[in-house]
Amino acid sequence: MEVLSDVLRTLRVRGSVYFCDCLEPPWSLEFNDQANASFHLVRRGECWVTAGDLVERLGSGDLVYVGPGLTHVLESHNPADPQPRQQSATLLLCGYCGFDTAHVHPLVASFPTFTIVREEELLQHAWLKGTLDQLSAEYLSQRPGAEVVVDRLTEVVLVELIRLNFGRPGQSGFIRALLDKRIAKALGSLHDKPQVAWTLKSLGREVGMSRAALAKSFKELVGQTMFEYLTDLRMQRARVMLADTLKPIHEVANSVGYESDLAFTRVFKKRSGVTPTRFRKLASTKRDQPEESENASGALVG
Repeated sequence: MEVLSDVLRTLRVRGSVYFCDCLEPPWSLEFNDQANASFHLVRRGECWVTAGDLVERLGSGDLVYVGPGLTHVLESHNPADPQPRQQSATLLLCGYCGFDTAHVHPLVASFPTFTIVREEELLQHAWLKGTLDQLSAEYLSQRPGAEVVVDRLTEVVLVELIRLNFGRPGQSGFIRALLDKRIAKALGSLHDKPQVAWTLKSLGREVGMSRAALAKSFKELVGQTMFEYLTDLRMQRARVMLADTLKPIHEVANSVGYESDLAFTRVFKKRSGVTPTRFRKLASTKRDQPEESENASGALVG
């Protein structure tokens, strides 16, 4: 099984656009999204981004990614300049993307808190550049169905940002695991058959590694032991089934490798904070409620 696709599918990737607009200086916008990451693309003009102690200029074609919970400000002028120079308008695309917060996968932990993709680098990734262009066009068009297209394209942007990071030096965490042929194969086996009673010996045999070597490499690259990762994977699969199907609890338990309902419920409650039955009820209630999001805050000055 292709591991990255399966991880993103079970993490319930979501996203959309805050706005895409032409801003006349002087202007300033603050973003403080605790649940989602933010991305901002300067379509035309320039602006400055401040995140903690970091202050960076963004030129036309530059893209910045800011992780969840990091308050940041975009503004038309350099905050360190007491007398801002006259500037032209800035065309800005701002969006957000996130995951199912009930489960923190090692992939999420490997994401950078703050990164800038300069125009020169972005142009080398035609698919990402094209997706951002189409995202802007769809948002501005306001054609029938544009909202759905915008949401799906935003999810593609997140996937492309992950792929882009694969090509950068100094990858860390889960990204390095996916690039290691044997550990990637081990992950593929776990994702393909999470219901199997895997051991280090049986999984090592699948990928041509000894138990000790597999245990060491898996923990170093993934950040979890094989058994911890398998348990989390099983619980995430169970959450999806509980939320999206009407399968009885014992069938869900069997599907993810538990013969005993009691054992499954005990592990599920420990990892999720609620019983499977309670989780299903909460998921049903959430599904019936309209989604509300306060993703961006701050006054636009100008």
